Amino acid sequence: MIQSFGNTSAQEIWETDSSKALPKELWLRAKALLTIMHSTSTLDDLKIRGQPPNVRLHKLKGDRKTQWCVTIKLHWCITFEFKNGEFSNVRIENYHKG
Repeated sequence: MIQSFGNTSAQEIWETDSSKALPKELWLRAKALLTIMHSTSTLDDLKIRGQPPNVRLHKLKGDRKTQWCVTIKLHWCITFEFKNGEFSNVRIENYHKG
C-alpha cells in the first residue's frame, strides 16, 4: 500500500490521472504502476512480466541506496522506499536528468 508521496507529480497522477510535469502519453502507465503498488504489500508483484511490461524493478545506489525504482518509460521512473509491506516517499521523476 502507498503510505506517502514524495512529490507533486506522483500525487497528481494518483489523485487526478494527470500531471503538469509528466508527459501526457505516460499518465496511464504511471497510474497503472501506482495502482499495483497501492494494491500490494510485496515487491514481487512489481516483477510480474507482461502486465505492465518492462518495469525494470531495481534498487538504487549511493545516497539513494534505501530506495527502489520502476520504469515508466526511459528515463521517467517511479522511485520509492519500501519497508514492512508499505511504499513511501513515492515520486515520479526523471532521475537520470542531469
